[in-house]
Amino acid sequence: MRHDKLEKQLELLLLLIENRDMDVARICERVGVSRRNFYYYLEFYRDCGFVVEKRGRGYSIDRSSPFFARLMDRISFTEDEAVTIRRLLEQVDVHNAVVEGVKRKLDRFYDFNILADDELRRRAAEHVKVLYEAIKYKQMVVLKNYSSPHGRSRKDRVVEPFMLMNGNNEVRCFEPSSGMNKTFKLSRMEAVQLMDVQWSNEQKHRQMFTDIFMFTDEEQQQVQLRLGLLAHHVLMEEYPRAERYLRDDGGSHWLLDLPVCSFVGVGRFVLGLSEDIEVLGNDAFRHYLAERSRRVAAKFGGEDYRSQDFSAKG
Repeated sequence: MRHDKLEKQLELLLLLIENRDMDVARICERVGVSRRNFYYYLEFYRDCGFVVEKRGRGYSIDRSSPFFARLMDRISFTEDEAVTIRRLLEQVDVHNAVVEGVKRKLDRFYDFNILADDELRRRAAEHVKVLYEAIKYKQMVVLKNYSSPHGRSRKDRVVEPFMLMNGNNEVRCFEPSSGMNKTFKLSRMEAVQLMDVQWSNEQKHRQMFTDIFMFTDEEQQQVQLRLGLLAHHVLMEEYPRAERYLRDDGGSHWLLDLPVCSFVGVGRFVLGLSEDIEVLGNDAFRHYLAERSRRVAAKFGGEDYRSQDFSAKG
């Protein structure tokens, strides 16, 4: 049917916007399209004005494509509007759940420590421009006079930037001097200097993932659950981004197969609705739930229980 084709096109479009490491085979498998249709859809996106980029053996769509600029111009707030709205919300009852929800959403996309200061805002925009060019052409940069997290020292940091994060307020980089992947805040940089030096450590770059429960890590694990009607409703109300990982299992049940960075968030969800959720996959997650349950029983049931160590990551 025609709407089925449109659904595939939109699903593939969303995947390509976020794609950094999936090759063509995995993309086709994830969306459920043939290679032939995949390349047909790529040509369709190009014809519509999207900027399609090849990344290794995969493809992605550049977020600077004209379509996104037009879309954001119509549906997003300007920075001045966001600051005004945030200030108005600060004057409302702090115990209002709706207000707190709106504030959290604004905070997720805007760094108000930057937006409240015109000079910082201008500087951050310049940083993003240089970092975007460096990421696109795989060049190194110098983060000039970067302030340490505790503000005790400032020094230049030579890095390979490979991913802008959190509304372009942070950048994920590999730092050759330390051999580590680190996340740097744009507000702590005095300037960003583009170097005429290509990346040499791309194989060491590690993306920082954020799961639907807002936990972050360099690695993810898959968890498979079967949800009843109540669990499904709560999930959709509290974590709407989970919809892409759900599929109907009939009889008012849904299968949830999603990546998580920590068992803490998904564990809290499962334990809170344990009578309406079945764990289908990930033995480490089952062990985590069992240990958590025993600890709760020991704490509130009066048992003399000493549990073994266990990790939130499994």
